[in-house]
Amino acid sequence: MKAQLPGTKQTAAQQKAIRLRTSVPGPRSLKLFKERERYVSAGLSIPSNRVFVERADGALLNDVDGNTFIDFAGGIGCLNSGHSARRVVEVVSKQLQKLQHTCFMAVMYEPYVALAKKLCQITPGNYAKKTALFNSGAEAVENAIKIARKYTGRSAVVAFEHAFHGRTLLALSLTSKVNPYKDGFGPFAPEIYKFPLPYTYRRPEHLSEEQYVRHTIEELHLFFKSTVSPKNVAAIILEPVLGEGGFIIPPKLFVQELLEICKEEGIVFIADEIQSGMARTGRMFACEHFGVVPDLITMAKSLSNGFPLSAVTGRAEIMDAVQPGGIGGTFGGNPVCCAAALAAIETIEKERLCERAVDIGRIIMGRFRSLQARSPIVGEVRGLGAMCAMEIVKDKRSKEPDKEKTEAIIHAAAQKGLILLSAGVLGNIIRILVPLVIPEDQLEEGLDVLEEAALRTG
Repeated sequence: MKAQLPGTKQTAAQQKAIRLRTSVPGPRSLKLFKERERYVSAGLSIPSNRVFVERADGALLNDVDGNTFIDFAGGIGCLNSGHSARRVVEVVSKQLQKLQHTCFMAVMYEPYVALAKKLCQITPGNYAKKTALFNSGAEAVENAIKIARKYTGRSAVVAFEHAFHGRTLLALSLTSKVNPYKDGFGPFAPEIYKFPLPYTYRRPEHLSEEQYVRHTIEELHLFFKSTVSPKNVAAIILEPVLGEGGFIIPPKLFVQELLEICKEEGIVFIADEIQSGMARTGRMFACEHFGVVPDLITMAKSLSNGFPLSAVTGRAEIMDAVQPGGIGGTFGGNPVCCAAALAAIETIEKERLCERAVDIGRIIMGRFRSLQARSPIVGEVRGLGAMCAMEIVKDKRSKEPDKEKTEAIIHAAAQKGLILLSAGVLGNIIRILVPLVIPEDQLEEGLDVLEEAALRTG
């Protein structure tokens, strides 16, 4: 008998969650897509499924043609508490009836302060903290860099290859992937330095994993002698688990060495937890797995379960280094979004979504390892909690990335009722960002579809 996730219920005769009444995409979706082509900028990427969703609940999506899909994308990691999460919907509805907006810098309101207090309580670090709220992940990243520069009086920033930190100018300067994110949008912000993040799957064949990590640490120390002086570095920013970069998990020893360098050189260590945070990895924040405490932490996405909100929380002395009015924005910390975030955090805590993420990840990785053993194109499977991915290659010996087959798997899965996302600089990684409230039967059903699509494609 299959293991059951905490908080889920199974009946003797489970009905399938996926219900397809039309081909995918259906006629109404196709009609809307023609309208999109006419009125929406071609600069926005087009999902291969071309489906238009009408409503959603839990981990299920219902499109305009009456089809029901299982959602393994979760709004790109925004819906850890699930679509239409009960607490979030109820609290947001009440807040909308009381106060929609004033701008916290014009007239203040309690939800902003309540959320700031909560984030100071739940983020890692036993020290005095403060919080500032913004609109998007990119905006949180930009403000974290601004705060670090003001605090240190330095200008340089170190980021990592394969990282994704957003699409605005400074955030895009930190981001690695050229096409489509950076192509034609330069010049980029100065004083940004990139270091190759340890990617153990793609290490040189003659090095063991331990040798590779230690060699990378040696190269890191050389980097601070040959490329940029640590005395000029305001901040090092790291995703504890890379998101758009392909769910690469940096070695713990490397992350700890980074923190030591930051401590020794007075560099602000920023953990970008925009995709990896809010219970996704089995802890509230992924950096907790590495035994490190960041100086600043950026949050967005599932912080408010999909409402436009982000945050920077960190050491009070760093957060207070900025002059009054130096950070802010008209919509940052909107009262409705703050209410949504408080309800989303309550959902994570009361429904024990950190524990559930561990169980979900165990099931996914078990299925992934079985698939890896049977498929010639599944090169590596990796994950931390429910943040899981598989890397698609042309063959396991050469490890040559196969973007085309990755796209084919995602397309084939959509035809059978499963929504998936790719990731990685080379576009050859399938990542799982399923809502953490998914019942086990829906999780297994979705994995069945993914497995079939991968085996047929390979």
